Amino acid sequence: MAARKKKTLSNVAKHIHKGALRRKAQAAGESTMTFAREHAHSPGKTGKQARLALTFAKHRPGRRGRKSGRK
Repeated sequence: MAARKKKTLSNVAKHIHKGALRRKAQAAGESTMTFAREHAHSPGKTGKQARLALTFAKHRPGRRGRKSGRK
């Protein structure tokens, strides 16, 4: 039986079209996060990109809102 590869964020990031959601947001005249929040429940590729952007935003350093001691 073959070993399954773990679905980590770094492996997911290797297989995405970087900047695609940002270009869609710019075409709509919105910021990337506003566009992602509006389309998070959309079906299809745009919805997947929006949900992934919201997930990645949670893991962005310095943006989490917790008291880490870093400035």
